[in-house]
Amino acid sequence: MAGELLVIGIGLFLFVLIGTIYVATKRYKLAPSDQILVVYGNVKDKQSAECIHGGGKIVWPLIQHYAYLSLRPMTLNIPLKHALSKQNIRINVPSSFTIGISTEPSIMQNAATRLLGLPQADIEKLAEDIIFGQLRLTVASLTIEQVNQDRDSFLRIVFTNVDTELHKLGLYLINVNVVDITDERQYIESIGTKAAETAVNEALVETAIARSTGELGRAKADREREVGVAQNSAESEKGQKEAEVNRRIFVMQQEAMGKQGENVAAAEIADFEADLLVKQAEARKRAEVAQRIAQKEIESAQYELEGERLRALEVVREEVSKQTVEIAAEAEAERQRRIAQGQADATLARYQAEAKGTKAVLAAKAAGYSQLVASAGGDARAAATLLMVEKMEELVARQTEAISNLKIDKITVWDSGNGANGEGGSTSNFISSLMQSLPPVHDVAKMAGVELPEYLGHIKDE
Repeated sequence: MAGELLVIGIGLFLFVLIGTIYVATKRYKLAPSDQILVVYGNVKDKQSAECIHGGGKIVWPLIQHYAYLSLRPMTLNIPLKHALSKQNIRINVPSSFTIGISTEPSIMQNAATRLLGLPQADIEKLAEDIIFGQLRLTVASLTIEQVNQDRDSFLRIVFTNVDTELHKLGLYLINVNVVDITDERQYIESIGTKAAETAVNEALVETAIARSTGELGRAKADREREVGVAQNSAESEKGQKEAEVNRRIFVMQQEAMGKQGENVAAAEIADFEADLLVKQAEARKRAEVAQRIAQKEIESAQYELEGERLRALEVVREEVSKQTVEIAAEAEAERQRRIAQGQADATLARYQAEAKGTKAVLAAKAAGYSQLVASAGGDARAAATLLMVEKMEELVARQTEAISNLKIDKITVWDSGNGANGEGGSTSNFISSLMQSLPPVHDVAKMAGVELPEYLGHIKDE
C-alpha cells in the first residue's frame, strides 16, 4: 500500500513539474524594446491591466490574456488655420507634432486602458483633436507679437499644454515644430515693414545729426563756410522734420490699419459666434432627435418583448386549457365507459338471473308435468285434460267477468208473448241467444286440443 502511494505521489509530482515547465515555456511572454506587454484579466492589485516594458511575464491560461502596444513615434501635421489671437486677429499656425506612447507607469496604464486594441489611425485621430484644441487655446491667450517674435516661449507653452492633455490618453509629446505664422490681413508683414521703416528713419536722423555736428565744427574753424554750414544745418533740420512727419504718418496709418483689423476681427468673431450658436442649436436638435429615436426604439423593443411575453403566456394558457379539456374528456369517456360497463354488467346479470329463473320455472314445470303424466298412468292426453280442468274455473271466471263488465241500464222488450212457429216468446229467445253467445267450454277445450270427459257434459248436435 505504501509503495502504491509513493508511486502516485511521484506521478503527481511529475505531472505538476511537466505542467509548470509547459506553462513557463509556452505562456511566458516577453516585452520587446519597442513595445509594451499588456496583460489583462485577473491581474494583481485588482487593476484593469498590468503593463510590462523591458521584461516578461507568465500569462496564465483561462484567467489572463495579453496584447502589445507599439512605442514607435507618430508624426502629425497640424495645419491650424484661422486661429483667433488675443487681439482678435485670425492667424495661421502650420506645425508638426511628434508623439508616442509613454513608458512612465501611470501614463502607460492610461494607454492600456484607453488605447489597447485601437488601430494607429484612430489613435492619431484622437491625438489630432487634442492638439488642435490646445493649440487654439494657446494662440487665443497670446498676442501676435508674442507668438511671432518670441517663438521659444510660444513653443514652451504649446509643449506644456499639449503634453499635459496627451497624458490622459497614455501619450506624450516628443517634439513640436512651427513652420511659419501668417495672417490674412498681413498684420505680421506690416509689423515687419513698420520696424524696417523706423530703423531707416532713425538712421537718417542720426546721419543728419552727424553731418550737422561736423559742419558746425568746421564752421568754427572756417568762417568762410558759415553760409554753407547754415544751409546744411537748415537742410538737416528740414530732413529731421520730414522724417518725423513721415514717421507720424506711418504710425497713424498702422494704427488705422490695426483699428480696421480689429473691426474686421470683431465682425468675424460675431460671425463665428453666430455660426457656433447655430451649430450648437443643430447639435442639440440632432441630440434631441437621436434621443427621441432611441427612446422610441426602446419603447418599441419593450412593446415587442411584452407582446412576445403575452403571446407566450397565451400559448401556455391555451395549452393548459387544451390539456384540461383533454383530461376532462378522457375522464368523461372513462366515466361513460365505466357506466356502460356497469349497465352492461347489470343487464347481463339481470338476463342471467331471468334466464336462471325461467330455467328453474321450466325445470319445475317439467318435473311437475312428468309427475302429472306419471300419476295419469303415463297417459299424456289424460294429464293435459287434468290441466285443462284446473284452468276451467279461471276460464269461466274470465267469461263471467266479461259479461259483468257490460253496462246495460235497461232492456226493453216488445213481445206479444206468442212465440213464432210454436216456439217460446221473444224474451226467452233473447236470453238464450245471449247465453249461446258465450264460447262454450267444450269449444274452448277443443281449440286447445283437449277433449273434456263425459261427466262435464257434451255439445248437442243441431
